[in-house]
Amino acid sequence: MSTRTITILGSTGSIGCSTLDVLSQMRGDERIEVIALTGNGNIALLAAQARVTGARLVVTADDERYGELKAALADTDIAVAAGRNGLIEAAEMQSDWVMAAIVGTAGLAPTLAATKRGADIALANKECLVSAGDLFLKAMRDGGGKLIPVDSEHNAIFQVLEENQRHALERIVLTASGGPFRTWSREEMAGVTAATARAHPNWSMGLKISIDSASMFNKALEMIEARHLFNVAPEQIEVIVHPQSVIHSMVGYTDGSVLAQLGCPDMRTAIGYALSHPRRPKLSVERLDFARLARLDFEAPDEVRFPAMRLARLAMTRGGVQGAVLNAAKEVALEAFIKDRIGFLDMAEITESVMETMASTAAASSMDEVFAVDAEARRRAGEIVSRNAAAA
Repeated sequence: MSTRTITILGSTGSIGCSTLDVLSQMRGDERIEVIALTGNGNIALLAAQARVTGARLVVTADDERYGELKAALADTDIAVAAGRNGLIEAAEMQSDWVMAAIVGTAGLAPTLAATKRGADIALANKECLVSAGDLFLKAMRDGGGKLIPVDSEHNAIFQVLEENQRHALERIVLTASGGPFRTWSREEMAGVTAATARAHPNWSMGLKISIDSASMFNKALEMIEARHLFNVAPEQIEVIVHPQSVIHSMVGYTDGSVLAQLGCPDMRTAIGYALSHPRRPKLSVERLDFARLARLDFEAPDEVRFPAMRLARLAMTRGGVQGAVLNAAKEVALEAFIKDRIGFLDMAEITESVMETMASTAAASSMDEVFAVDAEARRRAGEIVSRNAAAA
């Protein structure tokens, strides 16, 4: 029996936990060795995962929690590290397959480190492509590893995009649930709190990604991702609101055919496909019951109530580092919203303001340039947040 070696960057988040569940279901089919796990502040869960998997190295991104993690694993032979350097050390350890699930730009450096050594990357970190798409894809090509998207939408497209029919590709259709505020007016959304925004109707996700979904910023980032992943023009990317989240995305061809991937809303399906590609694993996930489902609904997205998608199109049209600007400003605004410093609608307004003051279309020639743009966009967004908070 062959052995697969695995690293999970972001093992304590929702994607990381689902990945470990998938691995537990697959252990009877092949020998799987977990090389490294990384997490952030949930030290108890991270230590428990390390014990169950027997990982060689465990890393907390929080330097100040190193001692706590070290103590939690003191009776084991598991190595412990912390901080940015620790994350990169975990990514550089030799393993066949890496789940890149660290949220935000914090995941960019370690994912790149894994890419450069030629690992196969299951990509759940949007920022690698949104902020540094061209540079990241070049690193993938140079490293020689395989890139498989884990977002349910991009994973669906990956499954139904026929490589021998690329000449006939007409459009990519990303589905969106619409989130908890799909039918709300802007006036109603103005009073939304972080607690309300995190309650997604279909998916079980972390706080930040749930709020991104509620504001449709999640879909905005996915639009930019799709452009890089599938090498399509911005005008070939469509979004359709599909409240049931059963069709995960579609590909349209020049003969009028549309191919779709369907399934119950469960990230383990996409994770299992990414882990086992080109095989399909046997997973204990809910099966679609079409008779009980009965109907599938679709509606056009409203870019007035949800302007994030308009900002994504603006970023794609401008090109260059605009994805990095959008993402950095959005992350600052999101943190401010979670801390109740700004309102729900302010997130898009702040992001657009920063994009207008940093409208350069020049491409980044290095990751250092991407990080510099990211830092400047965060600084400007932070200034706007401070002014808004002071005026409130």
